[in-house]
Amino acid sequence: MTEKEKQQQGMLYQADNAEVLKELYYCENECFEINQIPPSRREERMERLRRLFGKAGKSMFIVAPFFCDYGYNIEVGDNFFANTNCVILDEAKVTFGDNVFIAPNCSFYTAGHPLNVEQRNKKLEYALPIHVGNNVWIGGNVTVVPGVTIGDNTTIGAGSVVTHDIPSGVLAAGNPCRVIKKIEE
Repeated sequence: MTEKEKQQQGMLYQADNAEVLKELYYCENECFEINQIPPSRREERMERLRRLFGKAGKSMFIVAPFFCDYGYNIEVGDNFFANTNCVILDEAKVTFGDNVFIAPNCSFYTAGHPLNVEQRNKKLEYALPIHVGNNVWIGGNVTVVPGVTIGDNTTIGAGSVVTHDIPSGVLAAGNPCRVIKKIEE
């Protein structure tokens, strides 16, 4: 099994493997170029991001700068908005539903490192997918860690660190993020 196959299956893989790094460096260069496109050419920037992503729905808008590791592991639904300084470490799949709004300085990390020092020092890591449902609002400075699912119709409060799944239809906030209350219609 290749290191890339291990990565895609959530297994420990060699993060400094040549195949893994080749794709990472390609995307790093793409993000750099995309972030240099002036605001007056927004459509060009969105088109470049659409080509980089695995899937992009209608009405996608991302404010520069934006950073990701591979791009093709990112899927966004219709009516997606991400404000400035969004970081998506997409070593595994990161899926956003329809009508997702992300405030500035938010991070989505699928990559993790072993607690075992010897494994970590050998540059081993793992990647677990992140799923964000439909009609989700994520406040500023939120961090979402590997393997988390955020349910539909949910709001994540500013400054939260989302370390476990959050159900649908709730306001959740804190570090670690926890349900504050159910959102009533």
